[in-house]
Amino acid sequence: MSKRYQIVTRAAKESAAVIEQFCQANGQILLPIVNMIQSASQVVDRVVHEIGVKTLEVILALSAEQVAGPRTPGKASGEIRHYGSQWGRVQLADRKVRLKRPRLRHKTDGEVPIPAYEVLRKNRVLGQYMLGALMRGLSTREYHEVLPKMAETVGVSRSAVSRQAIEASIEQLKQLQERRWDQVEILVIYIDGQRFAEHHILSAVGVDLEGRKHVLGIACGATENAAAVKQLLTGLRDRGLPTDRQYLFIIDGAKALRTAIEEVFGHEQQVQRCRNHKIENVMKELPKEQQEQTRRLIRAAFKLSSAEEGEKRLEQIARPLECDYASAARSLREGMKEMFTLQRLKIPASLHKCLATTNLIESPHSGVRKRTRHVCRWRDADMAERWAASAWLLTEKHFRRIDGHRELWALAAILGRASGAAKKEKVA
Repeated sequence: MSKRYQIVTRAAKESAAVIEQFCQANGQILLPIVNMIQSASQVVDRVVHEIGVKTLEVILALSAEQVAGPRTPGKASGEIRHYGSQWGRVQLADRKVRLKRPRLRHKTDGEVPIPAYEVLRKNRVLGQYMLGALMRGLSTREYHEVLPKMAETVGVSRSAVSRQAIEASIEQLKQLQERRWDQVEILVIYIDGQRFAEHHILSAVGVDLEGRKHVLGIACGATENAAAVKQLLTGLRDRGLPTDRQYLFIIDGAKALRTAIEEVFGHEQQVQRCRNHKIENVMKELPKEQQEQTRRLIRAAFKLSSAEEGEKRLEQIARPLECDYASAARSLREGMKEMFTLQRLKIPASLHKCLATTNLIESPHSGVRKRTRHVCRWRDADMAERWAASAWLLTEKHFRRIDGHRELWALAAILGRASGAAKKEKVA
């Protein structure tokens, strides 16, 4: 086996010696860096500690519920009853943790121990395992998977954890469904669907005047389902998204989507068909040896600055395909005008990358899939909708402004928005 080696030149050695001498003579300049590293370490340690404490308190509360049932404030029932809380300590790997533990009392026999608290207090090995699990969960952002396993090791059933998770996901879905859009200047609306086993979830993401992305809403159903699409758009209208102004809709080309947009927002809306979907639809109708060349020709047509020239070029590509691949030619011609909406509206080229395809909504779909990939059984559409809502809200926290957002004032002016026109005049 060959050994690894590194060649160090004389110049490199001399440079290192000069740096070392400088740092020794001016060591005070490094003190802020040292302090910053120490502070960062303390912050990280504090975050881990706080998350660990809150998780353990949740587990203890669930363990108490398994013994005495759910808390019923102001209404005592059963032989064993909840009796407030008090401070306690459990031993983890390298520290004792002070936390609040619930108290239980029997109607006649006094204090009743919390099973999970007793196990944690006596079993130090278990504490070490749980701290390690917490660290792994924190580092991989899969905290929701670690909690049920931790709870199960101290006698808390998975069903109790599952019940808590369901309640939390219901609350998050409600939060998403109640968002208002009266005060947000939405310019662009992306609509696309995602599949969870046999269940389909429609999602809508909006881009505002500043280029920030917002999850507008979700609904059960596929993009080909006219009723589902209409339900999604009607919900946006009912939550304050004005229908008396123009938007730029970015869609995958489903006819049900186009029909629903016209029914809810009117016939004057601007629609850009996703170019990536168009290319893939055409490729499916061609043999492998024809695909690469045709793909390059279509992409070149999309880059033309004039909508008329682009349509003419696509027609030139479709004509030779008619003889041997008629279905590919039909697919290429279908909805051709909406492939060049960006050129027709003369939208700045810096925005084409984000506005020509549905990538902006499909990319977050990968984040949603990551956060739901461990679900083995999707029981019904309601479960898929709850999980999708929770995953979308988590994914939304990592949204950034779109590329070319500084030119969105031009799109606002094109769509007839007063704020966009005012900004255009100011810049001029």
